Amino acid sequence: MKRDYRKWNSPALGRDMDLLVFGEGGTPVLVFPTSMGRFFQWEDFGMIAHMAPRIDAGWLQLWCVDSVDSESFYDKKKSPQERAQRHLEYERYIVDEVLPMIRAENPVDFLIVVGASFGAFHALALATRRPGLARKAIGLSGAYDAARWLGGSREGEAYYVNPLTFLPNLNDERYLEPLRATEIVIATGRDDANADESRRMAKLLQDKGVPASLHVWDGWSHDWPYWKEMVDVFL
Repeated sequence: MKRDYRKWNSPALGRDMDLLVFGEGGTPVLVFPTSMGRFFQWEDFGMIAHMAPRIDAGWLQLWCVDSVDSESFYDKKKSPQERAQRHLEYERYIVDEVLPMIRAENPVDFLIVVGASFGAFHALALATRRPGLARKAIGLSGAYDAARWLGGSREGEAYYVNPLTFLPNLNDERYLEPLRATEIVIATGRDDANADESRRMAKLLQDKGVPASLHVWDGWSHDWPYWKEMVDVFL
């Protein structure tokens, strides 16, 4: 399998950022790590090896990005607004730096975004905040109420980074039309502490006419063995 390491100084974030690309072609998949996880997490936990047949066959090309969660949502020294602002800078890094690179190197006009746990938040936040960039978004065992990491704040920037807060008030067809063209898959464990947020997220999207599906696994199902089962079904 082709494994390509990249690193550059991000103008959006003002720091070096790393990523790994697995595979030579196929549908590009943007992979977000779990909370404060690194770009090599899916490789370390065996997900890349698990998906190797699909990558080697040229069906999928995985772009595994790093996170700055420790500088945004998890940096309790900052105010909630500062934490949300840092996340928006991370989003600009994805949109202005990573996605153009994917488009320049991969001709497939179909992007999948995926993540597990906090990575699911990143995947669905990007798909809902920037409709049209991704054609399919997959959230595995995610939590989607960003207020829990922002001191309960739902004001200012904290409003705009929280899908469970801004989606109920989203009525602009310029955003809804491309969002309705996006397939959204939400999977969670029945006993996962975040299961209710998965149900709320799916219901909000469905109420807006978005083709969002909810899939409930038995038990807790919030760990890598379950996520491997889920990607076999959805990716």
